[in-house]
Amino acid sequence: QVQLVESGGGLVQAGGSLRLSCAASGRTFTTYYMAWFRQAPGKERELVARITWSGDSTYYADAVKGRFTISTDNVKNTVYLQMTSLKPEDTAVYYCAARSPISTMYNLWGQGTQVTVSS
Repeated sequence: QVQLVESGGGLVQAGGSLRLSCAASGRTFTTYYMAWFRQAPGKERELVARITWSGDSTYYADAVKGRFTISTDNVKNTVYLQMTSLKPEDTAVYYCAARSPISTMYNLWGQGTQVTVSS
């Protein structure tokens, strides 16, 4: 069964840090683009960061650039999102997603993990 399973969310004070993990299983993801999205209440889902599985190409949304770092661990088949200097506006459900190199859409999603940043 192909699946992505997120973990690591929680409640943190503003200025704090969290690391999200996304464990991928059920197929080979080495050619896939992996990404983290987030969706805050009443807002559309937005792309936070993206990485190739090899780690040689990354993208960050302007809102998180310099504070968040996306990375992969090929041995553990896991994608990470290290979040630092967290702000209340980072509060959202964070989703891990994957898309194949021939697809224009992310078609594999995790269940999401809640991140809440208190002021």
